[in-house]
Amino acid sequence: MIDDIFDETYREKEGPKPPLRYVWRNIILMSLLHLGAILGLVLIPSAKIQTLAWAILCFLVSALGITAGSHRLWSHRSYKATLPLRIFLTIANSIAFQNDIYEWVRDHRVHHKFSETDADPHNATRGFFFSHIGWLLVRKHPDVIEKGQKLDLSDVKADKVVMFQRRYYKPSVVLLCFTLPTVVPWYFWDESIVISFFIPAILRYTIGLNATWLVNSAAHMFGNRPYDQNINPRENPLVSLGALGEGFHNYHHTFPYDYSTSEFGWRFNITTAFIDLMCLLGLASDRKKVSKEVIMARKMRTGDGSHKSG
Repeated sequence: MIDDIFDETYREKEGPKPPLRYVWRNIILMSLLHLGAILGLVLIPSAKIQTLAWAILCFLVSALGITAGSHRLWSHRSYKATLPLRIFLTIANSIAFQNDIYEWVRDHRVHHKFSETDADPHNATRGFFFSHIGWLLVRKHPDVIEKGQKLDLSDVKADKVVMFQRRYYKPSVVLLCFTLPTVVPWYFWDESIVISFFIPAILRYTIGLNATWLVNSAAHMFGNRPYDQNINPRENPLVSLGALGEGFHNYHHTFPYDYSTSEFGWRFNITTAFIDLMCLLGLASDRKKVSKEVIMARKMRTGDGSHKSG
């Protein structure tokens, strides 16, 4: 059984919260990255159409490395993937550069198990900025570290592909997140090296990060709660649009084992379409799904009633 069900026994420690400790290296790097992304935006009118198409392709592939890979496959085990698909998703995950799969899974399972508490890495009750990017700019709350160490991650450790990526993560990121996206336009269609670096590498990477972060921030604050009004996560179609289907967040925290993270199939959900295609090709199997009866019963029992108007 995957360790991703909310733990109602957890209690935050009494007394004052530990002081914020800034991680200046991350603050400087994230500031420079976003300045570079602004330069990338300015350069868009000068870029060749092939370069923009390449940047979009890099974004889509890298996003699938997170959504279909570290999230739906490895964090929640909501479907099974063959070795070739696991290798593809691992490569895509390194293009995305959002920590290696093992670390991503650990933080994500802690997020589900201790959602909106001190043990949640991006606790949304600490505000939009903290849950979006701030959590990466400060030291983790001691409870996040403590609970993360106690999680059962034996299923992830047993995956040789994941552990191979963990061992060679830094070189894989240099090669796949920055070098490959830059070299292809420069080499194949004579794009300028500056545009090749700042659009398909830097701007694409920054947009990918923010699309993921919006699931932690906006989808925990803005939207309705048709499945469970007692939890913070919301249904946010705009976030789903940017994050390839990950914005149906009230549903996802209510039914974390559903491979689609939504009851609406392919609607605003490229990741579900991708997993379905992989099943059609024989590269994936055993998709876990919640029955319509269970969903409806849950809406009636704990939902906010908004499904009636929708």
